[in-house]
Amino acid sequence: MLRRAFTLGYKARPRKVTALLDLSEHMLEENNVRTGFDTQEQYKALAEKAAGEPWLRTMLALGYTYGFRRAELLGMRCGQVDLLGRSIRLNPGETKNGDGRTVALTDECYELVLCMVKGKPADEFLLTRMNGKPVRDFRVTWDALTKAAKLPGLLVHDLRRSAVRNLVRRGVTERVAMRISGHKSRSVFDRYNIVSEPDLADAALKIESGAKAELAKTEAIHSSYIDAQDRSNSEKGENVRKPVQ
Repeated sequence: MLRRAFTLGYKARPRKVTALLDLSEHMLEENNVRTGFDTQEQYKALAEKAAGEPWLRTMLALGYTYGFRRAELLGMRCGQVDLLGRSIRLNPGETKNGDGRTVALTDECYELVLCMVKGKPADEFLLTRMNGKPVRDFRVTWDALTKAAKLPGLLVHDLRRSAVRNLVRRGVTERVAMRISGHKSRSVFDRYNIVSEPDLADAALKIESGAKAELAKTEAIHSSYIDAQDRSNSEKGENVRKPVQ
């Protein structure tokens, strides 16, 4: 905060301070790497328990699929939904990094969003409770949901980490995944792209299956070469004239 204050003072016109503050020798080592995420099975358990609250079910799907931030989800308006184009648009200036972005809706998200926009004007919030009021604070609801799904301690932000992890592991290029999640910094994106023990086990299986496939291919080439050689030698032997008896 102190460094930021000096930076703002230095950039001000007229300047409030004459030099920037150097705190590099006094900064603590950064160690805020996040590790929480939920699996597809855990997401399914959450979705089943949230079925009675349409806004909560929709928030789960959007957060788990695209990694939308909490503020982005709660601030989303119906006018940002394009039902014909099956997409959702986050407007520039309304996201954490200030950039806008558009995502294509999956079938699951489309059906949920469609129910949420029915009968609402474009400027109304997408996520609203049964009484029509926009969702603001849902800590009590979230705690009850995670306990019901036997996932106490799970954070809303874990949905964002899970989305990034799933995008990469399901074949989406990192460049596109960063555009969907809204990450501008590769270093921050890598923190969300968490590697778990199942990931390592899966990697071992892929390495092993790849090695076996290459070995089988090599053996097949080797075998075909030997067969070709045998046929060639056989044909040569048939063409050799036998000595006259």
